[in-house]
Amino acid sequence: MAPLSGKVALVTGGSRGIGRAIVEALAGQGADVAINYVQSAAEAQDLASRFQTSGTRAIAVQANVGIEDEARGMVDRTVSELGRLDFLVNNAGIGRDRAIQNMTGEDWRAVMDVNLNGTFYCTSAAIPHMIEAGGGKIINIASVLGALSNLGQVNYATSKAAIVGFTHAAAMELTRYNISMNAVCPGFIETDMMSGITDRKREQFLSRIPMGRFGTAEEIASLVRYLIVEQHWSTGQAFSVNGGQYVTI
Repeated sequence: MAPLSGKVALVTGGSRGIGRAIVEALAGQGADVAINYVQSAAEAQDLASRFQTSGTRAIAVQANVGIEDEARGMVDRTVSELGRLDFLVNNAGIGRDRAIQNMTGEDWRAVMDVNLNGTFYCTSAAIPHMIEAGGGKIINIASVLGALSNLGQVNYATSKAAIVGFTHAAAMELTRYNISMNAVCPGFIETDMMSGITDRKREQFLSRIPMGRFGTAEEIASLVRYLIVEQHWSTGQAFSVNGGQYVTI
């Protein structure tokens, strides 16, 4: 029997990039999956349909996690349709890059609402269901940029650093319910987010990576899979996967 058979995972921002790779990794271990998306309906539905044909229960759930009612409704729908919730991966995130002197309040709030507040809303909604299930695991996707930022990313870097602090603090409270929480802090990953940058920027980013290449979504997903499937005595930790960018967070 697959190690996650009979368990249910919800992955926010699960239709593309790192989120999609995480969905595939957990479904590959037998988990039923809820795939959250905001605009990528076709990608989310196609992914869910592919799993359904192989016998995995999978649903696509539209919600903006930065809006509390939508985040809580997404969690409730997951439990209503799939029966329980064992694992939550808070992966959804956005960026609105701008120099701080040009950054608007809306630029700041939009990033905080999705990246940080969304992590809280989804976690808060998931906890009662995990307690009912006898425990669970929560993985928060932070970033190397929470400690080593780029110009024009004050909002993004702040949100990701705050996610690490949230992980440390919330994990202490959740252990009594058999719920663990850890953060994964990716470095520069080859996803759609990276496809829009200039060749000059790519070279600048690569120059900061001792291993000399960008990471892949599958490499991040493999650590998430390990933390959920195989690691049972880690909580409140932040794991860096960044090709050797030596920062401490």
